[in-house]
Amino acid sequence: MREISLAEVAKHDKDGDMWLAIDGLVYDVSTFADLHPGSKVVLLRVAGTDCTDEFYSLHRTEVLDKYARLVIGTVEGQTPAKREPGELSKVPFAEWESPFYTDSHRRFRKAVREFVEREIMPEVDDLEKRDKLPSNELMKKLGDFGILACSLGPGKHLELVDKLPGGVKPSEFDYFHEMIASMEIKRCGSWGVIDGTAGGLVIGLPPVLNFGSPELAQRVAPAVLRGEKRICLAITDPYAGSDVANTTCTAELTADGSHYIVNGTKKWITGGMGADYFSTAVRTGKEGHGGVSLLLIERGEGVETTKIKTSY
Repeated sequence: MREISLAEVAKHDKDGDMWLAIDGLVYDVSTFADLHPGSKVVLLRVAGTDCTDEFYSLHRTEVLDKYARLVIGTVEGQTPAKREPGELSKVPFAEWESPFYTDSHRRFRKAVREFVEREIMPEVDDLEKRDKLPSNELMKKLGDFGILACSLGPGKHLELVDKLPGGVKPSEFDYFHEMIASMEIKRCGSWGVIDGTAGGLVIGLPPVLNFGSPELAQRVAPAVLRGEKRICLAITDPYAGSDVANTTCTAELTADGSHYIVNGTKKWITGGMGADYFSTAVRTGKEGHGGVSLLLIERGEGVETTKIKTSY
């Protein structure tokens, strides 16, 4: 990449020929100017200058990552600034800060942000293009980091994983930590990846933890929270839709009372394609909500899943 002096940058300060210097890099924004949300007038005010301070008074650093294709060189005599993963924005009020935040929350946020930038963001484009589920390797990383357990909020389930981000202890974890985890993961910008990693878990595992037997919870929850297994909530069917009380999926107890025989179809199930477990609404009794039960069904013989295309 060639070096460009600030004197050379200063020559490109007109509509149709605009260069800017930011953090030691030179950007040619000539063709981008008309697309700027604030109009090209904003760029014309700083065209031909080093506008690093002006840029950071209004933008997050991630904006530069988004428009890296506009870089044409480095500023002569300057070393381009390098942002480390997990770095917080210096823009005033750019970071959500609650009066209830403690050092634990801030430490947690920095750790989660660094993890998202290192482990999730590099895979986003590839996952979107290939239209595939998040890999088993990525799920295992999420589990080992403890972020899957964090997505369920405070509770005893946090003790089922080896550690939580930022060295936070299960006893100090609260709903602000959960909110931070949710906010930071969403910075990856892909709802397919967001729902693919935890969309099924956050609704499929709570029924097991809250209403399943201790033996069932111990058999299922640790593997799911470690990213070794996946779970979803299978409630909606194509006939009753959101009218759960009229679900048509049936479960009949065998004569010897040893197991249920389930027949039916579920549809629009977040995380269903990759799930190993299905927390499933079934009809075991009379019509209406009084006849609906919840069964945990493992993927196996007789269980089939088919992909449904959605908006993301």
